Amino acid sequence: MTASQVNGDRQEKSPTETSHVFPEAERWNYPKSNVLKTFATFWSFLVMGANDAAYGLETYYNLSYTIVSLVFLSPLGSYTLAAFLNHKIHVRFGRRGVALISPGCHLLAYIVNCVHPPYPVLVISFIFAGFGNGLADSAWNAWIGNMANANELLGLLHGLYGVGAVLSPLLASALITKANVPWYYFYYIMIGCAAIELVFCLTVFWDSTGEALQSTFTHEENQSGGLRLALLKKRYAWVTWICAFFLLGYVGIEVALGGWIVTFMMKVRDGEAFASGMTATGFWLGITCGRVILGFITPRVGEKLTIILYSLLAIAAGLILWLVPNFYASAVAVSFQGFFLGPFFPATVVVATKLLPRALHVSAIGFAAAFGGGGAAVLPFAVGAIAQARGVQVLQPFIIGLSGGILLLWMLLPRMPKKGEDTTLNA
Repeated sequence: MTASQVNGDRQEKSPTETSHVFPEAERWNYPKSNVLKTFATFWSFLVMGANDAAYGLETYYNLSYTIVSLVFLSPLGSYTLAAFLNHKIHVRFGRRGVALISPGCHLLAYIVNCVHPPYPVLVISFIFAGFGNGLADSAWNAWIGNMANANELLGLLHGLYGVGAVLSPLLASALITKANVPWYYFYYIMIGCAAIELVFCLTVFWDSTGEALQSTFTHEENQSGGLRLALLKKRYAWVTWICAFFLLGYVGIEVALGGWIVTFMMKVRDGEAFASGMTATGFWLGITCGRVILGFITPRVGEKLTIILYSLLAIAAGLILWLVPNFYASAVAVSFQGFFLGPFFPATVVVATKLLPRALHVSAIGFAAAFGGGGAAVLPFAVGAIAQARGVQVLQPFIIGLSGGILLLWMLLPRMPKKGEDTTLNA
């Protein structure tokens, strides 16, 4: 295509479709206010990681696998609500609103958990935690994903999620098995973390109002709401929905493995309670290291190719975990499974920023992240329901099958643009 043809094509497009032409991207340390804002998002993701990895209720409430899995399923409605409301909240209240609502939901949920209410009330409390996660997930991914060096920064951002998920089962296991206290004592710690999140995020994002954010949108996006374009306009919807379902599967794999691996190691590999708890720590540590380390490799090789390679390696590790009946081999395998799964979420966000106009990033990435967060609710519940009928040994066949499914989805994405190439999808 010649330069004149490209220019002519651009002249025929609507303002939203050409809105990928923007000033130089923000950096994490420029303007200077971004430094504290970046650290605030890191802390928020640490809290979210601790939230998603800290379940251990079946013994206390004397519940079946299916019933205890309702605590995973309960945030589904709130994740869905966050997926559709994140654009409206951004436009109306700005990132300041996200900084208030998301930590506030976390704080409310953890206070309720600390009083160890009847189980149905506990399920409701996790609805609030899920909405807080969905809202922050969409907001901070979209913001960091538009920065320079997004792959590396998103690797660190999601690495902090992994740190929270590493520390969470470690602390919870120590409290339950070593200090001999009930599971809900862990949520006293979570109340403190959520309080810090609320004060920190609200303080640094106080100047990020709705009016300030709207000034970065095009007139057409402000009029139509970017979400409608991202979900319904064919050229953009293809990317948005593939990313959303990919993240739905990926997050489901992540949380199902992190949430059920301890039970798997105890029931199937005959591990002791504390040693089995440490395998969850190894898994989340693998997630963290994968995001940080592979986050520097992925942009140099290319997101589309590396995720295919990482998927195959993660499936290989899953096969070892499933087929080798040895506790130590399983513990090492699940750590490597986490390592190769780690870069999936950051890479998806970066791919969306490369394939979609910048004017749609908040809406599309926000929707995909929040919709994908529903995987944290649906798929662990599905594992619990199947485990109730067939035994927890179904965990790995389920995970391997789902991993193959999202790999096929990933391969349906359009060709990635080369450096310097127009990032707007061709009509």
